[in-house]
Amino acid sequence: MQDCAPVLDIAIETLDPDELAALQEMRLRQQWGYVRECSEFYAGRLPEHISLDWLQDVGFTDKEELRASQEAAPPFGTYVATDPDAIVRLHRTSGMSGSGMNLGYTERDSDITTAIGARGMHAAGLRPYHRVVHCLNYQLWTGGVTDHLILEAAGATVVPFGVGHTAALIRAIRELGVNAISCTPSYPALLAKVLREETDLEPRDLGLELALFGGEAGLDNADFRRGLEETWGFAVRNANFGLSEVLSILGSQCDETSDLHCHAGDAVYAEIIDPATLQRLPIAEGTTGELVCTHLARECQPLVRYRCRDTVTVTGTGPCACGRTAWRFRIAGRTDDMFNVRGVNVFPTAVRAIVAGLPELLSGHLRIDLRGPGPYDRIVLRAEAAAGLPEARHAEAKAILDERLRTAIGAGADATIVPYEALGRTDHKTSYVERHP
Repeated sequence: MQDCAPVLDIAIETLDPDELAALQEMRLRQQWGYVRECSEFYAGRLPEHISLDWLQDVGFTDKEELRASQEAAPPFGTYVATDPDAIVRLHRTSGMSGSGMNLGYTERDSDITTAIGARGMHAAGLRPYHRVVHCLNYQLWTGGVTDHLILEAAGATVVPFGVGHTAALIRAIRELGVNAISCTPSYPALLAKVLREETDLEPRDLGLELALFGGEAGLDNADFRRGLEETWGFAVRNANFGLSEVLSILGSQCDETSDLHCHAGDAVYAEIIDPATLQRLPIAEGTTGELVCTHLARECQPLVRYRCRDTVTVTGTGPCACGRTAWRFRIAGRTDDMFNVRGVNVFPTAVRAIVAGLPELLSGHLRIDLRGPGPYDRIVLRAEAAAGLPEARHAEAKAILDERLRTAIGAGADATIVPYEALGRTDHKTSYVERHP
């Protein structure tokens, strides 16, 4: 297998697009021979010769195939391409859109994942002077151990806390001089609740300067980000977009933009396709489509044209003000979360953005209730009232929210306004959609 660039390799991050394409072409051909020879799953499915242009004629890989492969040959599936003795770590995905998947890493896979993730954290502002508490699940999910190694590789001092015991976390932040936090975007709400109920401290009293968020949607919403920054006094960074089965961190924000840099181009080749026609779309400003990824440097479970189910919009292709040359994007939503209301495709992230855009009426917390297989007559949801909003104004909040949803999304809505904190707070990854039979 080929070498991957070292951690924080500035040359990679500022490559001219033509130079990056040449590097990708070389690595694709090297990876192609390895996958054809070593992966039973892909044996007979891949043509002998390949190029970046020809790749669009190769069939897709989807998550359902991988799950079936792992059921047939547990725990790693027939798409494993390395000797099992070479696997040094085993993770499992959270399975929020289906059953979890088992993920293996060789030492080289781990090194590459760590190196590229560290680029993302560095782009997001993490530096050696930061003492960062890592509050993602340290059990089977890749967000725990893998992202811990990424934070260390970026040069920071890492406090491995995990999830749960929020009161103890507050004490640790104060006693250990922690000035940065890595967590889900919903976790600060639980932190604030515990601060209010169990201490005499305000969020700003913790002294956090930088928040590195990942694992959930919502950070594209300017009102949500602004509310976090005003409450906590930290810089909000969307630092951790990725897919466990592809790469822990594929995209991160820099100081100059709230968009995500696609900074993994030397290890993953990204395409955007029209989800209806399945044809490749140009990576050009304004393009919206489904993200498809092919590994350029993966030993254990290499993937070819993997349909990620994330819908992205390209927001820029020229050099960023930070000097990085990777194309930039935003997440519109996931096709496997999308639901249909009277012919209108609705992304939960779009609903959440509208709820977050009414901070004077709503807290930003919500649950979308989907009953049956759909399609649905309207968007049914529970939205939490803002702190201090009297119950007498709940009807007003409902009317405004229903109208905003109808106008912005084009689908009818039936919101129920529930009291502040009625939906609870969590330190775990949160889904805003509840599906009922």
